[in-house]
Amino acid sequence: MFFSLSSWELGFLIFAVVLGASALGVLAGRFLRANSERHREPIGVLQGALLGVVGLILAFGLSLAVGRYQDRRADVVTDANTIGTAYLRAQTIAEPQRTPSLALLRSYNDLAIRVTYEIPGSAAIRATAAQQGQLQRRLWRLAGQSLNAHPRDSAPRLYVDSLNDMIDQQTVRLSGLNNRVPDPVLWLELLGAAAALGLLALYLSVLGRGLIPIVAAAVIVSFLVFVTFDLDRPTRGLIEIPATPLLAEKATMSLPPAAPGPPR
Repeated sequence: MFFSLSSWELGFLIFAVVLGASALGVLAGRFLRANSERHREPIGVLQGALLGVVGLILAFGLSLAVGRYQDRRADVVTDANTIGTAYLRAQTIAEPQRTPSLALLRSYNDLAIRVTYEIPGSAAIRATAAQQGQLQRRLWRLAGQSLNAHPRDSAPRLYVDSLNDMIDQQTVRLSGLNNRVPDPVLWLELLGAAAALGLLALYLSVLGRGLIPIVAAAVIVSFLVFVTFDLDRPTRGLIEIPATPLLAEKATMSLPPAAPGPPR
């Protein structure tokens, strides 16, 4: 659910849940204020314990989200490196496989760039991955033909190795994009934060405190939850994973091949 929402919809949902729970806590606190001496201590102990637990959960969730974000950025860099290595080594194989292989690798890099902007699990990214698979089969067929035609040359063997690494890296990258926190865990984190803020608002309202501390705490916690959720939405959120390494590789591929092909 959370991954299908836009950033505005996700932000509105989080702030509505947390601020709504805080508002309910304020209203309940005002109702219990007449017996504040009786309710102050148990409510204070409960909200303190719950705030500690929720703080630990939020910190753990943010740490995991940052780790997954860094892994996905590293996958893009590795993807660009493996494509670039395959492209360089494709320049060293003989014709007639050399020219079509270079053209297919340029198209493959364009599809890798497209993956950066598509929603994981959507029909669009599945179609792009299928197109990459078709290019992989065509590249592998050409590599096999080059290897069979020149079984003693080292260039085709090195190219086959780099092509295999490039194919494996696509699986790693797509798996990383689909590695997301399940919705029940995110709901637990959101509702736990809302309950903690509601009890905090209840406690402060029983004590007769103003609304400013409650609103400030609700906004801070909501923003923290939003950032945690947003980091796990690599192509939809405000914090996106750039395609800079792949774009740089595209610019390099637009230049004439650096290495001349071997003679026939």
